[in-house]
Amino acid sequence: MVFPLTFATVAAIAVGCASQQQNQRGLSGALIGAGTGAVAGQVIGGNTTSTLVGAAGGALVGGAVGTATTSPENRGNCRYRQPDGTFIIARCR
Repeated sequence: MVFPLTFATVAAIAVGCASQQQNQRGLSGALIGAGTGAVAGQVIGGNTTSTLVGAAGGALVGGAVGTATTSPENRGNCRYRQPDGTFIIARCR
């Protein structure tokens, strides 16, 4: 039971240090990884524990890959909406 709490703490800290695009890619990667891991865990182990372990491992790897694969020009930048409705990308405040 310590693993989920540790994972949640690390994820919260990592999300606070990432740009909006990194957060979105990380979340997408975590969701895709969790689904894939859950299916793989069920196929390999055939029980609930294997499914949960697969989902947790897949979410961890998928989130890390999604965050790491954010294009370099967007790291450290945020997207801001102008009063006229257009968007600009600039250093995060």
